[in-house]
Amino acid sequence: MEFSGVWKNGDNVITHYAFHTVYEEGIGRAYKTLKSDAIKLLEINGNSAVTWIWNYSSSKWKIGENVEVVNGRTEKYLRSDPDNTKTDNLAHLLDFDWVAPL
Repeated sequence: MEFSGVWKNGDNVITHYAFHTVYEEGIGRAYKTLKSDAIKLLEINGNSAVTWIWNYSSSKWKIGENVEVVNGRTEKYLRSDPDNTKTDNLAHLLDFDWVAPL
């Protein structure tokens, strides 16, 4: 699975992800999935995900970081490799609100 973008609510909290399924013959088109559904998919043994980051210089997607499910204080959420970079919480992904609002 790959994540290329997000949708956020009025409080700037991620509610949905642009999610791609990976097949042997290629990558599927992005579809909008609820944050809770993305978490459920990643909790299935054997499933994994990475981020896709748009490289403006080469005009191509590049594979970013591994994504994991984290147990927060009040709920579960998705996070990339926790190394204190701006990409930790996936908010750096493309904001798809302008393409297809909630």
